[in-house]
Amino acid sequence: MHVDDIFTKAHAAGKIPVSFEMFPPKGELTLDKARDAAKKLSAYGPDFISVTCSAGGGGNFAQTAAIASMLESEFNVSSVAHLTCISLTREGLKERIAQHKAAGVENVLALRGDRPTKDSPLYGAPSDFSFAAQIIPALIEAGFCVGGAAYPEGHIECESLETSVEHLKLKQDAGASFFVTQLFFDNEYCYRFLDLAEKAGITVPITCGIMPFVSKQQITRMVLMCGASLPSPVIKLLAKYDDDPASLAQAGIDYACRQLQDLKEHGVDGLHVYTMNRPSVASAAMQALGR
Repeated sequence: MHVDDIFTKAHAAGKIPVSFEMFPPKGELTLDKARDAAKKLSAYGPDFISVTCSAGGGGNFAQTAAIASMLESEFNVSSVAHLTCISLTREGLKERIAQHKAAGVENVLALRGDRPTKDSPLYGAPSDFSFAAQIIPALIEAGFCVGGAAYPEGHIECESLETSVEHLKLKQDAGASFFVTQLFFDNEYCYRFLDLAEKAGITVPITCGIMPFVSKQQITRMVLMCGASLPSPVIKLLAKYDDDPASLAQAGIDYACRQLQDLKEHGVDGLHVYTMNRPSVASAAMQALGR
């Protein structure tokens, strides 16, 4: 099912769609293990599951379409395949579109993607695209339901939040029919962003992305990659459980669940949980939301 239809039907019934995100095989994660993760995540009944490409510009996209197809065909869950354009030529985009069509993918999240690092096989590769909005029309023409990324605190390379919102409007004008936000740890930033987006003429659903922090290393990496702010309550938890990784992981999940509950109470368009392929995260989120 197209994701825009999922939002329409859920909102008509007075419900908020809840979605998960999982990542494709990399390193020790085989396709069979990805299937196991997909099966366990699907069991919690999300409205859809998105499948990422690799972070850091690694170009690990080979299994993205395959896992998205697996979710639909084996587990009867609507899926969204991430598609990055940072190291993509026009011919490469045509090939990626053909790959996704052959896999039966219906929904695509159009992204610029992380700039390739020097140790990436895509470092220095030619690219015909600089922004996600540039590939959306071709994806629409190919018949996909297309979404885009939104940044509650502004994209890390953007000079201002207002500029990020302007870019969001460009994606909507190009044909994007839903947005998924980058992670954030303070809901007030999200509410401010949603207000700005509404004033800028954003009318398509924006689903709010929440990632539980499960380790100090993880949260440090995420903050450096996306520029999310760390509010005082999070910093205090990091200090309190500095020598207790298990308690920190549980505290991070509990904190994320409180964020989700608050967002639900505020009636946001949707909730997106960055599960990190962890069924325990999906379980806690759904329980907190009464699902």
